[in-house]
Amino acid sequence: QVQLVESGGDSVQAGGSLRLSCVASGYSVSRTCLGWFRQVPGKEREGVARIYSGYFDSNDSVKGRFTISQDNSKNQDNSKNAVYLQMDSLKPEDTAMYYCAAAVGSCNWSEFRYWGQGTQVTVSS
Repeated sequence: QVQLVESGGDSVQAGGSLRLSCVASGYSVSRTCLGWFRQVPGKEREGVARIYSGYFDSNDSVKGRFTISQDNSKNQDNSKNAVYLQMDSLKPEDTAMYYCAAAVGSCNWSEFRYWGQGTQVTVSS
């Protein structure tokens, strides 16, 4: 069973930076795509960035400002691992609940089935 626990959300001023972390466990690195989504009340959840076996991409609205990365150094036996979202040049429209997510066997945005509890990011102007 994949388990995901996020941290790092905070309140910052526009132009600031935050780094979100997600500790992931119970999955196979070779078969699992990890990603970050965000959601604002009243709107659909939006894919922000994803990473899988050296491939990564991000939503156009965050390109050049957000960077996703993964730490596999502890994953010798598919134990706990980590994925990060470095967020720079934050804008008020980045305010949302951010979720870490995992998809097994695919990296399509619609295939993410496992979710963390979320961490709040608030950007003030």
